[in-house]
Amino acid sequence: MTGRKGAMPWLLAGPNLLLFTVMVIVPLILTVALSFRVYDYSTGIGDAITLDNYVKVITDPYYLEIFWRTLKIAAITTAICALIGMPEAYILSRMREPWRSVFLLVIIGPLLVSVVVRAFGWSMLLGPTGLVNAALQLVGLGPVRLLYTETAIVIALVHVMLPFMVIPVWTALQKLDPMVEAAARTLGASRFTSFRRIVMPQATIGILSGSLIVFGLSASAFAIPGLLGGRRLKMAATLVYDEYLQELNWPLGATIAIVVLVANLAIMVTYNRIVESRARKALG
Repeated sequence: MTGRKGAMPWLLAGPNLLLFTVMVIVPLILTVALSFRVYDYSTGIGDAITLDNYVKVITDPYYLEIFWRTLKIAAITTAICALIGMPEAYILSRMREPWRSVFLLVIIGPLLVSVVVRAFGWSMLLGPTGLVNAALQLVGLGPVRLLYTETAIVIALVHVMLPFMVIPVWTALQKLDPMVEAAARTLGASRFTSFRRIVMPQATIGILSGSLIVFGLSASAFAIPGLLGGRRLKMAATLVYDEYLQELNWPLGATIAIVVLVANLAIMVTYNRIVESRARKALG
Protein backbone atom coordinates (compact mmCIF):
# COMPACT_ATOMS: atom_id res chain seq x y z
CA MET A 1 0.00 0.00 0.00
CA THR A 2 2.86 2.35 0.86
CA GLY A 3 4.53 1.56 -2.45
CA ARG A 4 1.40 2.50 -4.35
CA LYS A 5 1.16 5.83 -2.53
CA GLY A 6 4.80 6.55 -3.31
CA ALA A 7 4.35 5.78 -7.00
CA MET A 8 1.12 7.76 -7.37
CA PRO A 9 2.82 11.22 -7.69
CA TRP A 10 5.11 9.86 -10.40
CA LEU A 11 2.18 8.33 -12.27
CA LEU A 12 0.28 11.61 -12.13
CA ALA A 13 3.29 13.70 -13.15
CA GLY A 14 4.48 11.19 -15.76
CA PRO A 15 2.55 12.52 -18.80
CA ASN A 16 3.58 16.12 -18.11
CA LEU A 17 7.17 15.07 -17.47
CA LEU A 18 7.23 13.13 -20.74
CA LEU A 19 5.77 16.06 -22.65
CA PHE A 20 8.28 18.47 -21.07
CA THR A 21 11.14 16.14 -21.95
CA VAL A 22 10.08 15.75 -25.57
CA MET A 23 9.17 19.40 -26.16
CA VAL A 24 11.89 21.16 -24.12
CA ILE A 25 14.74 18.98 -22.90
CA VAL A 26 15.38 17.03 -26.12
CA PRO A 27 15.33 20.12 -28.42
CA LEU A 28 17.60 21.94 -25.96
CA ILE A 29 20.12 19.08 -25.96
CA LEU A 30 20.05 18.94 -29.77
CA THR A 31 20.57 22.71 -29.95
CA VAL A 32 23.58 22.52 -27.61
CA ALA A 33 25.06 19.68 -29.65
CA LEU A 34 24.49 21.61 -32.89
CA SER A 35 26.23 24.70 -31.51
CA PHE A 36 29.55 22.82 -31.34
CA ARG A 37 29.50 21.72 -34.99
CA VAL A 38 31.56 23.36 -37.71
CA TYR A 39 29.95 25.04 -40.71
CA ASP A 40 31.26 25.74 -44.18
CA TYR A 41 29.29 27.70 -46.76
CA SER A 42 30.32 25.31 -49.53
CA THR A 43 29.82 21.99 -47.73
CA GLY A 44 27.32 22.86 -44.98
CA ILE A 45 27.36 21.43 -41.44
CA GLY A 46 30.38 19.26 -40.73
CA ASP A 47 30.97 16.45 -38.25
CA ALA A 48 33.92 18.08 -36.46
CA ILE A 49 33.52 19.59 -33.00
CA THR A 50 34.68 23.16 -32.42
CA LEU A 51 34.45 26.06 -29.97
CA ASP A 52 34.93 28.66 -32.67
CA ASN A 53 31.22 29.51 -32.73
CA TYR A 54 31.23 30.49 -29.06
CA VAL A 55 34.50 32.40 -29.39
CA LYS A 56 33.10 34.33 -32.34
CA VAL A 57 29.81 35.18 -30.62
CA ILE A 58 31.44 36.23 -27.34
CA THR A 59 34.26 38.31 -28.86
CA ASP A 60 32.70 39.86 -31.98
CA PRO A 61 31.53 43.46 -31.28
CA TYR A 62 28.65 42.99 -33.74
CA TYR A 63 27.06 40.22 -31.69
CA LEU A 64 27.89 41.89 -28.37
CA GLU A 65 26.09 45.04 -29.50
CA ILE A 66 22.96 43.04 -30.36
CA PHE A 67 23.10 41.19 -27.01
CA TRP A 68 23.44 44.47 -25.14
CA ARG A 69 20.54 45.98 -27.09
CA THR A 70 18.38 42.95 -26.31
CA LEU A 71 19.07 43.07 -22.58
CA LYS A 72 18.69 46.85 -22.46
CA ILE A 73 15.31 46.85 -24.20
CA ALA A 74 14.12 43.96 -22.02
CA ALA A 75 15.21 45.81 -18.85
CA ILE A 76 13.57 49.09 -19.92
CA THR A 77 10.36 47.29 -20.83
CA THR A 78 10.33 45.52 -17.46
CA ALA A 79 10.90 48.77 -15.55
CA ILE A 80 8.13 50.61 -17.41
CA CYS A 81 5.71 47.71 -16.95
CA ALA A 82 6.47 47.72 -13.21
CA LEU A 83 5.89 51.49 -12.94
CA ILE A 84 2.58 51.28 -14.80
CA GLY A 85 1.46 47.86 -13.61
CA MET A 86 1.84 48.43 -9.88
CA PRO A 87 -0.68 51.33 -9.68
CA GLU A 88 -3.05 49.49 -12.02
CA ALA A 89 -2.92 46.37 -9.86
CA TYR A 90 -3.45 48.40 -6.69
CA ILE A 91 -6.49 50.14 -8.16
CA LEU A 92 -7.79 46.80 -9.40
CA SER A 93 -7.43 45.27 -5.93
CA ARG A 94 -9.48 48.08 -4.41
CA MET A 95 -12.29 47.91 -6.98
CA ARG A 96 -15.63 46.23 -6.38
CA GLU A 97 -17.79 44.23 -8.73
CA PRO A 98 -18.80 44.72 -11.51
CA TRP A 99 -16.12 47.34 -12.21
CA ARG A 100 -13.34 44.94 -11.23
CA SER A 101 -14.41 42.44 -13.89
CA VAL A 102 -14.68 45.19 -16.51
CA PHE A 103 -11.25 46.59 -15.65
CA LEU A 104 -9.74 43.10 -15.60
CA LEU A 105 -11.20 42.42 -19.05
CA VAL A 106 -9.64 45.63 -20.34
CA ILE A 107 -6.24 44.51 -19.03
CA ILE A 108 -6.44 40.97 -20.39
CA GLY A 109 -8.21 41.96 -23.63
CA PRO A 110 -5.04 42.69 -25.63
CA LEU A 111 -3.89 39.10 -25.06
CA LEU A 112 -6.79 37.95 -27.22
CA VAL A 113 -5.29 39.73 -30.23
CA SER A 114 -2.31 38.30 -32.11
CA VAL A 115 1.07 39.88 -31.38
CA VAL A 116 1.63 40.29 -35.12
CA VAL A 117 -1.63 42.21 -35.48
CA ARG A 118 -0.73 44.49 -32.59
CA ALA A 119 2.74 45.05 -34.05
CA PHE A 120 1.21 46.06 -37.40
CA GLY A 121 -1.14 48.38 -35.53
CA TRP A 122 1.76 50.11 -33.80
CA SER A 123 3.66 50.36 -37.10
CA MET A 124 0.75 52.33 -38.54
CA LEU A 125 0.43 54.51 -35.43
CA LEU A 126 4.17 55.28 -35.21
CA GLY A 127 4.83 55.68 -38.93
CA PRO A 128 5.76 59.00 -40.59
CA THR A 129 2.10 59.60 -41.47
CA GLY A 130 0.69 57.81 -38.45
CA LEU A 131 -1.62 59.13 -35.76
CA VAL A 132 1.20 59.84 -33.30
CA ASN A 133 3.16 62.01 -35.73
CA ALA A 134 -0.04 63.73 -36.80
CA ALA A 135 -0.74 64.64 -33.18
CA LEU A 136 2.83 65.87 -32.70
CA GLN A 137 2.57 68.05 -35.79
CA LEU A 138 -0.55 69.68 -34.40
CA VAL A 139 1.46 70.92 -31.41
CA GLY A 140 4.51 71.79 -33.49
CA LEU A 141 6.74 68.91 -32.41
CA GLY A 142 6.61 66.65 -35.45
CA PRO A 143 7.35 64.83 -37.52
CA VAL A 144 9.53 62.55 -35.37
CA ARG A 145 11.17 59.34 -36.51
CA LEU A 146 9.65 56.67 -34.29
CA LEU A 147 9.29 53.63 -36.52
CA TYR A 148 12.33 51.32 -36.74
CA THR A 149 13.79 52.64 -33.50
CA GLU A 150 14.31 51.20 -30.03
CA THR A 151 11.56 53.50 -28.78
CA ALA A 152 9.01 51.85 -31.06
CA ILE A 153 10.07 48.39 -29.88
CA VAL A 154 9.79 49.39 -26.21
CA ILE A 155 6.35 50.98 -26.71
CA ALA A 156 4.95 47.88 -28.40
CA LEU A 157 6.57 45.50 -25.90
CA VAL A 158 5.10 47.43 -22.96
CA HIS A 159 1.67 47.18 -24.57
CA VAL A 160 2.06 43.43 -25.02
CA MET A 161 3.75 42.61 -21.70
CA LEU A 162 1.79 44.84 -19.30
CA PRO A 163 -0.85 42.19 -18.45
CA PHE A 164 1.94 39.83 -17.37
CA MET A 165 2.94 42.41 -14.76
CA VAL A 166 -0.51 43.50 -13.59
CA ILE A 167 -1.93 40.02 -12.96
CA PRO A 168 0.87 38.74 -10.63
CA VAL A 169 0.88 41.98 -8.63
CA TRP A 170 -2.92 41.95 -8.34
CA THR A 171 -2.82 38.31 -7.22
CA ALA A 172 -0.28 39.16 -4.53
CA LEU A 173 -2.33 42.12 -3.30
CA GLN A 174 -5.42 39.92 -3.06
CA LYS A 175 -3.75 38.21 -0.09
CA LEU A 176 -3.47 41.52 1.77
CA ASP A 177 -6.32 42.29 4.16
CA PRO A 178 -7.54 45.87 3.47
CA MET A 179 -8.26 46.23 7.19
CA VAL A 180 -4.52 46.14 7.92
CA GLU A 181 -3.98 49.25 5.83
CA ALA A 182 -7.03 50.88 7.45
CA ALA A 183 -5.66 50.04 10.90
CA ALA A 184 -2.37 51.72 10.05
CA ARG A 185 -4.24 54.87 9.00
CA THR A 186 -6.22 54.77 12.24
CA LEU A 187 -2.99 54.57 14.26
CA GLY A 188 -1.68 57.76 12.65
CA ALA A 189 0.25 56.55 9.59
CA SER A 190 -0.06 58.70 6.51
CA ARG A 191 -1.40 57.29 3.26
CA PHE A 192 2.11 57.20 1.81
CA THR A 193 3.58 55.51 4.90
CA SER A 194 0.90 52.83 5.01
CA PHE A 195 1.38 52.21 1.29
CA ARG A 196 5.15 51.95 1.67
CA ARG A 197 5.21 49.82 4.83
CA ILE A 198 2.20 47.56 4.22
CA VAL A 199 1.24 47.43 0.55
CA MET A 200 4.65 47.54 -1.11
CA PRO A 201 6.22 44.58 0.78
CA GLN A 202 3.27 42.42 -0.28
CA ALA A 203 3.34 43.75 -3.83
CA THR A 204 7.07 43.07 -4.10
CA ILE A 205 6.37 39.36 -4.50
CA GLY A 206 4.06 40.04 -7.43
CA ILE A 207 6.50 42.53 -8.95
CA LEU A 208 9.21 39.88 -8.76
CA SER A 209 7.09 37.30 -10.54
CA GLY A 210 5.88 39.78 -13.14
CA SER A 211 9.38 41.12 -13.76
CA LEU A 212 10.76 37.65 -14.40
CA ILE A 213 7.98 36.92 -16.89
CA VAL A 214 8.20 40.28 -18.66
CA PHE A 215 11.99 40.27 -18.87
CA GLY A 216 12.16 36.72 -20.22
CA LEU A 217 9.44 37.29 -22.82
CA SER A 218 10.86 40.66 -23.88
CA ALA A 219 14.39 39.33 -24.30
CA SER A 220 13.12 36.50 -26.50
CA ALA A 221 10.55 38.54 -28.46
CA PHE A 222 10.66 38.09 -32.21
CA ALA A 223 7.57 39.50 -33.97
CA ILE A 224 7.72 43.01 -32.49
CA PRO A 225 11.48 43.60 -33.03
CA GLY A 226 11.19 42.10 -36.51
CA LEU A 227 8.30 44.35 -37.57
CA LEU A 228 9.07 47.56 -35.64
CA GLY A 229 12.86 47.35 -35.53
CA GLY A 230 13.44 46.68 -39.20
CA ARG A 231 16.34 44.78 -40.71
CA ARG A 232 19.07 46.97 -39.23
CA LEU A 233 17.88 47.21 -35.63
CA LYS A 234 18.22 43.55 -34.69
CA MET A 235 17.64 41.77 -31.40
CA ALA A 236 18.73 38.30 -30.36
CA ALA A 237 15.65 36.47 -31.70
CA THR A 238 15.80 38.16 -35.10
CA LEU A 239 19.52 37.44 -35.26
CA VAL A 240 18.93 33.73 -34.65
CA TYR A 241 16.21 33.78 -37.33
CA ASP A 242 18.60 35.32 -39.86
CA GLU A 243 21.35 32.81 -39.12
CA TYR A 244 18.99 29.86 -39.49
CA LEU A 245 16.89 30.85 -42.50
CA GLN A 246 18.99 33.37 -44.42
CA GLU A 247 22.62 32.49 -43.77
CA LEU A 248 21.74 28.80 -43.22
CA ASN A 249 24.44 28.75 -40.55
CA TRP A 250 22.58 26.57 -38.07
CA PRO A 251 25.53 26.00 -35.69
CA LEU A 252 26.07 29.74 -35.26
CA GLY A 253 22.34 30.33 -34.79
CA ALA A 254 22.25 27.59 -32.15
CA THR A 255 25.25 29.17 -30.42
CA ILE A 256 23.57 32.57 -30.28
CA ALA A 257 20.40 30.99 -28.88
CA ILE A 258 22.33 29.15 -26.15
CA VAL A 259 24.35 32.25 -25.17
CA VAL A 260 21.19 34.35 -24.89
CA LEU A 261 19.47 31.60 -22.88
CA VAL A 262 22.37 31.32 -20.43
CA ALA A 263 22.60 35.11 -20.05
CA ASN A 264 18.85 35.41 -19.41
CA LEU A 265 18.90 32.59 -16.86
CA ALA A 266 21.87 34.11 -15.03
CA ILE A 267 20.23 37.54 -14.84
CA MET A 268 16.84 36.17 -13.81
CA VAL A 269 18.22 33.82 -11.13
CA THR A 270 20.36 36.61 -9.64
CA TYR A 271 17.45 39.04 -9.69
CA ASN A 272 15.19 36.41 -8.16
CA ARG A 273 17.54 35.80 -5.23
CA ILE A 274 18.11 39.50 -4.52
CA VAL A 275 14.47 40.58 -4.61
CA GLU A 276 13.20 37.44 -2.87
CA SER A 277 15.63 37.93 0.02
CA ARG A 278 14.53 41.55 0.39
CA ALA A 279 10.87 40.56 0.30
CA ARG A 280 11.51 37.89 2.93
CA LYS A 281 13.13 40.46 5.22
CA ALA A 282 10.31 42.97 4.64
CA LEU A 283 7.58 40.41 5.32
CA GLY A 284 9.40 38.86 8.25
